[in-house]
Amino acid sequence: MRHNPILIFALTACVVGMSAMAFIDARQAQPAAPSSTLMEEALKEIRADLQNSRTDVMAKNVPLTSAQAAQFWPVFDRYQKEQAAIMDDQLKSIQWFIENFEKADDAAALRLINSHFDRDTKMVALRQKWLGEFQKVIGTKLAVRVMQIDRRLSLVHQAFVTSKIPLAR
Repeated sequence: MRHNPILIFALTACVVGMSAMAFIDARQAQPAAPSSTLMEEALKEIRADLQNSRTDVMAKNVPLTSAQAAQFWPVFDRYQKEQAAIMDDQLKSIQWFIENFEKADDAAALRLINSHFDRDTKMVALRQKWLGEFQKVIGTKLAVRVMQIDRRLSLVHQAFVTSKIPLAR
């Protein structure tokens, strides 16, 4: 039975998005600032959901021989660890903005949008770096496919997360 890659992508995007939305909604509903321990736990949960979903989508949509898989998955895991650090920074910045929204001034609004720009810049650099690493183990076409899927998942994730951020006023 062949799985429809679009359906798998859409379902995974929904799961990842719902995780992020639940996190943001829960954080917005709390009047007091969460402790750094709670924040770290929430970030770990979101990151784990996202990475598990990405791994599942990759496994279902990137046809690898057993030899390629043996080389690819450790490299992909390292890529995801670097990606997680970038996402954590962004989620912390978003959380800070949501917690301080009512008293946010021009500097706070700039801090938020600059964190988005910073995340985008870091993600482009990360993908460019790791494209070469993926090419070494699975060839160019499959490496490009991995990046295409990763970008799509990231775009869906970003749309869900950023839709929960109040617009600056």
